[in-house]
Parts: sequence; C-alpha cells; structure tokens
Amino acid sequence: MKLSRRTFLKQGLAGAILLGTGGVAEASEVLAPAPERRSVSKNPFHLGMAGFTFVNFDLETTLKTLKRLDIHYLCIKDFHLPLNSTDEQIKAFHEKCAAYGVTGYAVGPIYMKSEAEVDRGFEYAKRVGVKTIVGVPNYELLPYVDKKVKEYDFHYAIHLHGPDIETYPDAADVWEHTKDLDPRMGMCLDIGHDLRNGRDPVADLKKYHTRVFDMHIKDVTEGSKAGRGIEIGRGKIDFPALVRMMRKVNYTGMCSLEFEKDMKDPFIGIAESIGYFKAVCDMA
Repeated sequence: MKLSRRTFLKQGLAGAILLGTGGVAEASEVLAPAPERRSVSKNPFHLGMAGFTFVNFDLETTLKTLKRLDIHYLCIKDFHLPLNSTDEQIKAFHEKCAAYGVTGYAVGPIYMKSEAEVDRGFEYAKRVGVKTIVGVPNYELLPYVDKKVKEYDFHYAIHLHGPDIETYPDAADVWEHTKDLDPRMGMCLDIGHDLRNGRDPVADLKKYHTRVFDMHIKDVTEGSKAGRGIEIGRGKIDFPALVRMMRKVNYTGMCSLEFEKDMKDPFIGIAESIGYFKAVCDMA
C-alpha cells in the first residue's frame, strides 16, 4: 500500500505548522482527521525521538521541538545527561523534560568496551530511573552484560549499525549473539542500518520481534553501504508494510526517529519525517 502524495503533503504541512515554518493553510483544515484514519496513539507502539538526532543542540532546543511535534518520549543521550551526572542533575533533567511533556524512556546508545564501562552504564541507567539500555558492547562482553541484566532486571537493546562498523551490522547478527542469553537481551532495530546491510527490516521485525525492545526509524537512499539518511518517505523503506508488521507482531515498544541528514539544521526534515510517519499510521 502506498501512501498518497496528497495525504502526505497534508500531514507534512501539519508538521511544518507545528514547527512554526508553515502558513499557507489553516492548521484546523490540515489537521482535520478523516473518519477512516487510525491515530498513531491507538497503535500498540509509541512514537519517540532518538536523542542522537539533536547531537548539535542543547536540551532546551530538543524539548521545544518535541513539544511542537507532539512527541512525548526521548531516548536519552549522554551529551544531554552525562554519565557522571549527580542525582541533583538527574532530578533537574527529569523536571525539565516533564515541563515539556516529555519522558526519558531509555538511555543510549552507550558503547561499552570493558566490564567497568558495562558497570558504569547499568548504574547510570539505574540512577536515571529507566529500565532499558540501548547499548553497543564488545562481543566478548556479552556474558557479562547477561549477568548484569539478571542483576538489574533491565532490557538491554543492542543497537545495530549496518556495514559501518564490524560489530552488530544487522538484526540477524544481534539475534545470533543473544538468542541463547537472557530473554531481556535483544536489539534496538535500526531499520535504516539493517537495510543498508542488505537486510529487509520488515521481515527481520517479523522474524526477531521477541527480541526487539526498541526501534530507530529512519529512511535511507539505498539498501547498501552507500545509502544515506533522507526524510522518511523519500527513501527505500516500505513504511506502510513496517507499520502493518508492528501491529501484526504486537510490537509495544518505541519507534524513535533518528534523523541523520542536515544535522546542523534538521528541523524541516524532522517535521516532514514525523508528518509522513504519522500519516502512514493513520492510513496503513
């Protein structure tokens, strides 16, 4: 099923209005729901934002953008809340997020290259008050991570990175390295990187959904290493099929936009991407 260009343009314009960049139509007309639409809020999954999207911006800018886009969940990156934050700084962080109607639902990705870094990451997540770590541990550390998952009762979602780094290039690799470990160990399914490593992210979600604890949604220009980030709906990923699969497997986690194009000025692309994804959720 392809999303009609007319529907997409209406939803995309809605996103632009939310960010204060539109003005060629009344917001009430653009946002008026059709009777047959299925709101994203009625799906089993939730729409969020990967903190890395805002690597070049402070927390205030991040939260203002999320509020305008009506997004209420953030995967916390350490440039917004450092791993050595005090309890007072963590409290202030949560209070600031709450003022914008945003909840930090996980931390990461956190790269872990030693047992000490694993310990530090788990203790950080505990102090932040989340139950999910998006991590990238060295392969040899997986037995130790398994031990910590049992100790802390956390979900540990390994972020896959496509062909760019040797560890965890796709969903199949994460599955093979975690299938015999604690069931709370699995993956953050980055659909763009999965496609760039020659995989089908919709098929991988179906096959590995019991170990998918977080998702990074994005679109890419090619299903190869040459693929680059692009606004959702302009690339190679079949988002209507993805949404239908999330419903079919009853995926109840987060779908967090990780927008990696124009990262010094990403706001129009973010609005277009969120608008398109919401339209897909309404119409698919």
